[in-house]
Amino acid sequence: MAANSAALAASSAFPRVPDVEAFDTRAIQQLDAAHYLHPFTDHAALRDKGARVIVRAQGVYLWDSDGHRIIDGMSGLWCVNAGYGRTSISEAVYRQMETLPFYNSFFNTTNVPAVRLAAELVALAPPQFSHVFFTGSGSEANDTIVRMVRRYWDLMGQPQRTVIVSRHNAYHGSTMAGASLGGMAGMHAQGGLPIPDIVHIGQPNYAEHGQGMSENEFGLRAAGWLEEQILASGPERVAAFIGEPVQGAGGVIIPPQTYWPEVQRICDKYGVLLIADEVICGFGRLGAWFGSELMGMRPDLISFAKGVTSGYVPLGGVLVGKRVAHVLVEKGGDFNHGFTYSGHPVACAAALENLRILREENLVEKVALETGPHLKTAFAELAAHPLVGHAETCGMAAGLNLVRRKGSGPHDCVRFDRDLHVGMLCRGHMFDNGVIMRAVGERMIVAPPLVMTKSEIDAMAERIWDCLDLTLADVYARGWV
Repeated sequence: MAANSAALAASSAFPRVPDVEAFDTRAIQQLDAAHYLHPFTDHAALRDKGARVIVRAQGVYLWDSDGHRIIDGMSGLWCVNAGYGRTSISEAVYRQMETLPFYNSFFNTTNVPAVRLAAELVALAPPQFSHVFFTGSGSEANDTIVRMVRRYWDLMGQPQRTVIVSRHNAYHGSTMAGASLGGMAGMHAQGGLPIPDIVHIGQPNYAEHGQGMSENEFGLRAAGWLEEQILASGPERVAAFIGEPVQGAGGVIIPPQTYWPEVQRICDKYGVLLIADEVICGFGRLGAWFGSELMGMRPDLISFAKGVTSGYVPLGGVLVGKRVAHVLVEKGGDFNHGFTYSGHPVACAAALENLRILREENLVEKVALETGPHLKTAFAELAAHPLVGHAETCGMAAGLNLVRRKGSGPHDCVRFDRDLHVGMLCRGHMFDNGVIMRAVGERMIVAPPLVMTKSEIDAMAERIWDCLDLTLADVYARGWV
């Protein structure tokens, strides 16, 4: 790919959009610093820098308050699967607000959009699923799963089965239970986490942990860590194992093909429930309606959110398999758990229209057969950049590793000292030059809207290459290679 670093560094790199409303960016930034506490943010640093103010979106593009157009390589936050500017979703939301803007699902009450959506989700899900529990987010969905799993085993006469196994570097939300299930050390360092009976094993990251093994050998070894943990905790105490089919916030960690089938075998052997966190992987992201379908998993529970509404209105939930649902329904009596906004009619109306779009425009199939393979080719070309150790994709999710020196394979590369924060340096160039690409340590990741075309993928990849050039120039200037 040809480098255009000088052009990108100039202000002309940002096309101006004349129909964007004029905003006083500095005034908004000052109000933001004075009153708005952001998620996962160093607020003193943000106050000094000033937040980027996003004011408009269409298709795969965002515009900020200064009129700069940006390729959204992260679908908002892994969620805008159908792309921005879907008028039909807005209209569905408006109609529902005019008809029934809200009513709760307590007190033996239901609403039509929630019922219709539950039935549609069960029809889309793998055949072992029969019921849906609605929440407001993925974090709430995973909190619900902890309650649900422990209630299931209590009703099965095994109340001692409370241990849930997760993985290091996993992300399952930021509520108390969700953050505990996750394996992020920075989150566990704040607030006395994890809560009791949540334990973690290694992640199936071949590039980091598979030295001396083939990918398939490593997949079996990494799955074996689950059996070791079950035996260490006591098989009679382990309730469930939770994992994302592909780890998203952890850096788009794609497990070897042998990993999930072996995990499934181990769960079956010990009677452990298997939970698929599909908050990121669901609704077409990986080229299937649910990522677990691609990975050889038969989960008992699936948490979902994000792509179910393409982020237009907050909604999450849990798909509940027949094994668990039968016990909860037939033996459980009251399940003392729920939320004011469970089955919110407006959110469910948005989801129904979003799913119609995904289905009728064949976006899931396009990811599997067209755009996903094209993104794979584009990232294979990015792997030739001198700063990239290796790159990989799964559907419309991709990652590449920044390295000091390339090697013959992912295990032979010389890495940067993490204290240098080369990933954040690279992310800064991306943001400053019109493409959003996320940094997870020295791993740069994208998860663009499923509507991104082949030509838009090419434009994004060219922009990424040029920003890698800018990063490499900085690395040389600072003497880091």
